[in-house]
Amino acid sequence: MNRMRVGAVAAATGVAVVLTGCAGTTDPGTSGGDKPTIVVDMWSGSESDTAALEAQVEIAQKANPDVVIKLQTAPWNDFFTKLTTNMASGNMACVTGMSGAQLGGFTSGFRKLTDEDLATAGLDFADFNPGADGILSFEGDLYGVPFDVATMLVYYNQDLLTAAGAKTPEIGWTFDDFASIAKDATTDGKYGFGMGMGGYQWMSMPIAYSSTQPAAEDGTLHIDDPAFVEAATWYADLVTKLGVAAPVASASDTGWGENQYTSGNAAMAVDGTWNAVSYLKNESGFAAGMAPLPAGAQGNPGPILGSGYGISATCDHPEEALKVMGSLLGKDAQDYIASSGRSYPARTESQPLYFDSIDEEYREQVKTVFESAFATTVPLYMTKNWEKIDSYVQPNLVSVYNGQMTMAELLKNAQAQFGN
Repeated sequence: MNRMRVGAVAAATGVAVVLTGCAGTTDPGTSGGDKPTIVVDMWSGSESDTAALEAQVEIAQKANPDVVIKLQTAPWNDFFTKLTTNMASGNMACVTGMSGAQLGGFTSGFRKLTDEDLATAGLDFADFNPGADGILSFEGDLYGVPFDVATMLVYYNQDLLTAAGAKTPEIGWTFDDFASIAKDATTDGKYGFGMGMGGYQWMSMPIAYSSTQPAAEDGTLHIDDPAFVEAATWYADLVTKLGVAAPVASASDTGWGENQYTSGNAAMAVDGTWNAVSYLKNESGFAAGMAPLPAGAQGNPGPILGSGYGISATCDHPEEALKVMGSLLGKDAQDYIASSGRSYPARTESQPLYFDSIDEEYREQVKTVFESAFATTVPLYMTKNWEKIDSYVQPNLVSVYNGQMTMAELLKNAQAQFGN
């Protein structure tokens, strides 16, 4: 068995916000005189997202007065389209944002970070959440440092559980506990669990169940590993044999399990920590709760996820860029992220401020569950063509959940098509 290592803003004077396409790695610029210009490129989905990035760039600008920092943004999908173009032309921004899930396809554009680079940036992974060093690592090399971390949890509808006389998920529960609760909660036209269709949503339970992953640290695909196949088959059996989850209606229902949960049709579902507060405050009005993933024979090493920054391989001023990146990931910027409640910061000393930002009635539950779940997280390994694998597996899960194909067949086919 392959054991896993398994994420209120005021713009500063002198901080330029570029909302056009990707600029060059550096630009002497007229606003900074002889000062080098360091471009920071990050996705942004709204005005508030951009304002939050401006606030973090302001912090970095104050810490680095010898450079001029320019921020450029694009919506999520456009960001990666432009990044592909700019990477091919050697025109990536010196400090570029990256999601751990997308890293495999962009490693050639980023500088491999050394211990000396981290020292120049003033960063030490000892100050970050355990496993954070694996979020922006690929095939054993480090390409970036995360600004936030996330993992997967089981969310539950306490009203449905109480009505069915089922127990409540809690820290330290096992997969036997999960199966028992799901069975008891499947009654009166309701199901105990909502089946995941998204990559993280469906993979997380089999990973925790077996302590194996579909890929190795070196980027080799082994999605047909017997231990992972057994765990994934157990997961599919929640529909096909145990009947504690409804079959997925269509491949287009990518959020099936989560929607079953929020609509009150399923007592439990798996989703990320990023939705914790919104689920607790759900518009349906049911009493919601959450718990870490159940523990398998070797614990519950859930995947640590996140996004962060790396340095372009073609950056003309790498030392200055490393210092800017270090400031964007330093305590002041991380405290800002945490205090705003926008995301769970990667730097551990800033994490308490995130809990302080949450309404008091939910604060203790979020704090307790997060601290437990993140204590055992491990990096999620992927391959360079992971997006193609995910695009193949996800729609075919419908056939598995409807009994038209076995999970073993699906994973064997995926290995045959995409294995290295």
